[in-house]
Amino acid sequence: MLANQEAVATIGVRDTKKAKEFYEGVLGLKPEGPEQPGVLTYKSGGSRLFVYESPYAGTNKATSATWTFGEDVEGEVEALKKKGVRFEHYELPNMKRQGDVHVAGDMKAAWFKDPDGNILALVGG
Repeated sequence: MLANQEAVATIGVRDTKKAKEFYEGVLGLKPEGPEQPGVLTYKSGGSRLFVYESPYAGTNKATSATWTFGEDVEGEVEALKKKGVRFEHYELPNMKRQGDVHVAGDMKAAWFKDPDGNILALVGG
């Protein structure tokens, strides 16, 4: 059943050309498989990210995809900031913000948006 199958993060965008510039150029993801109109597929570690054109792009108010890290969330935040990524700041119960990173005990998290406003996260600890 589903417990034995891989899941894929799926993100709707308005324009795959603009999305390609962000996901490949800024985030450094590598395309996987043949390119199809209106669809981008990326491999990220052992996971996949499916990006497709949708009239509902950016309407999700929750996190669309999360990348997990060990201890160095701050290092990835700094690297992405150098590429122009702006990080979101949230008031969250039981979390304190240290710069752009939210911390709760050993857990660290940072959120940013793609050009369509889809919320993406980095988590580690």
